[in-house]
Amino acid sequence: MPALTVRAARPGDVPVIAAIAIATGQEDDWSGRNPAYVHHLMEHARVLVAEIGEQVAGFGAVERLGAGARAVTMLCDLFVDPDAHGQGVGRALLTELWGTAARRMTFSSLHANALPLYASFGLDPWWPLLYLQGDGRALRAETVAAAGSWAAGPAAPGEAAELELDWTGVDRAADHQAWAARPNGGSLIVTRDGAAVAAGTAGGPATDYGLMHLALSPAADDDAAVAAVMTALAVLPAPGPVTNICLPGPHPAMRPLLARGWRVAYLDQYMASEQGLLDPRRAVPSPGQA
Repeated sequence: MPALTVRAARPGDVPVIAAIAIATGQEDDWSGRNPAYVHHLMEHARVLVAEIGEQVAGFGAVERLGAGARAVTMLCDLFVDPDAHGQGVGRALLTELWGTAARRMTFSSLHANALPLYASFGLDPWWPLLYLQGDGRALRAETVAAAGSWAAGPAAPGEAAELELDWTGVDRAADHQAWAARPNGGSLIVTRDGAAVAAGTAGGPATDYGLMHLALSPAADDDAAVAAVMTALAVLPAPGPVTNICLPGPHPAMRPLLARGWRVAYLDQYMASEQGLLDPRRAVPSPGQA
């Protein structure tokens, strides 16, 4: 058998990374098939490839969220060429990507091999991440919060990132910039009575447009979490009739959206080394970067 080796990804690997992503069904605009996404991870996170002999057989990426002992290592991607399944590629990549990191999380696909592999690295499944789709423009006809006290407007990516840093202690400035650089991209801030309650960034082509990430003030309760999501979705300048958002199953905005005709297009399984790394009643995460 040819030797299995793991190394840092190089710019010349981007086309084969895209080919593996496509072969494994990753057709989303913000996935390994998109060079902009891969280059962003190469610059601001860590991307590795596994080779069998001299042939790249898989790739993976992690992003470190936060600093110090409280930092969380988020597995963004792990995909293996279908022709190389069963040869230890995924395990070899994960061993290098997670290393000695104690606090780990990821959104596992429903592939039969995924959850058992992550569990063997100390992660437990906690809740589903629901990929919701609906017509955000229809929400504009509703009153999404009492007394008209809620509003949302465009912001610079740096402004959204600054609020998130203040609320969470995690610097997501580079990610907000990358999300805003997508087609139709832009950041927004949601306010109640003029005070910022949520900040995030949306983007994507008409076929894959959505709210990429929304951070919430720690002072917000369940009602505020619902109002912030509804207000954000109502004002997004969607280029088509479908807007996407990923919500944890326990998020309080999940049921109101389903009641308004939004549908679950897909789901992942959130897995983490311990409870509390991501709050399912507040987080509106990017499935690749949280």
